[in-house]
Amino acid sequence: MRQSLFALATMAFLLAACGEPPKTSTPAGQSTTVTASVGSPVTPSGKVRIALLLPLSGRAAPIGQSLQQAAEMALFDTGANELALAAYDSGETADTAVEAYRKARTDGAALVLGPLFGPSATALAPLVAQGGANVVSFSNDEQAAQRGVWIMGIAAPPQVRRVVDYAFDSGIKRFAAFAPQTTFGQQMAQTMESQVTMRGGSVAAIELFDANSADLNTPARRLAGASRGEDRLAVLVPVAPPRLSAVLAALAAAGIDGKSVQLIGTGVWDVPDIGGETMLRGALYAAPDPARRADFERRFLSTYGRPPHRLATLGYDGVSLAGHLARLKKGGDFSAEAITNPNGWSGIDGIFRFLPNGRSERALAVIAVQAGPSQVVSPAPTNFTRPVN
Repeated sequence: MRQSLFALATMAFLLAACGEPPKTSTPAGQSTTVTASVGSPVTPSGKVRIALLLPLSGRAAPIGQSLQQAAEMALFDTGANELALAAYDSGETADTAVEAYRKARTDGAALVLGPLFGPSATALAPLVAQGGANVVSFSNDEQAAQRGVWIMGIAAPPQVRRVVDYAFDSGIKRFAAFAPQTTFGQQMAQTMESQVTMRGGSVAAIELFDANSADLNTPARRLAGASRGEDRLAVLVPVAPPRLSAVLAALAAAGIDGKSVQLIGTGVWDVPDIGGETMLRGALYAAPDPARRADFERRFLSTYGRPPHRLATLGYDGVSLAGHLARLKKGGDFSAEAITNPNGWSGIDGIFRFLPNGRSERALAVIAVQAGPSQVVSPAPTNFTRPVN
């Protein structure tokens, strides 16, 4: 079980981990004041203090360690001599994240990178509002996003919108969804429905199945019956391995496979050897361009003797961002205005920018699953042409 949680290929946990850690004993956001004593944001040698809030203990410790090592790689690669990094254990609860944030502020942190979990990021918002350092969280939980607490993780709804747009532009106007009856599954189905409606397409069916049920054939047959039609159909299947195999088998038994419909998905398919799912070959999903990540993964493996966790790129890009901000002026500029530069920033996972509401926007590629390495069929944009909302 532990291996399945922390292996590089577990994107399902990756998504859940950013939003739903173990419960905290204190409701998120109930902290009252920022620690009164705040240290200098600049070290005696003139470096700007940057804090890393990472889960360095508990079940997610391997992820935290991978993020920390990637952050250290970025410090070396970018030659960011302006930065003094310090890591703090944010644990797995909002309480421990608040404690880590206060310690970082006591030490003088000018910017906080992390924490990983959405509720932990939410708990820091009152402290930021009281004059604390701005936060760039590694979470992908858009519900935690707000001004002062930016979400850097790769959120799933934009992935759905990107792949729906690509399918729509390729001539598909009818869509359906086969998703688990979970918060994530419902959100993905709702995102698809709203995007298809906005583009002028039609939603033939949405079938939410019991995520714990062994019977997937019955809901698959319901989906097949409800989505019959002459026009080509795209079916969203936001399901990660290993559950994906059983879901695809049930859909195929109901007459829905990659030959009869266009299967589409999210970054939960962005894992090694996804092409081993023969029924998924030809399916499309949206994610950062894997070619940009390949060199980082090779260098990480060479340096640390093991592959990085899929989230490690966030630690690298976070430190690179901090380096850019530190060079804007003497002592750095870590203000909301600087962080939300509408031109955005470039990272291992492509270009990204932060919005005033705390969310982030990323340039995503559309990728086709194949027997070998997946193939990019629509490259990620290289700049942001739309204004920030």
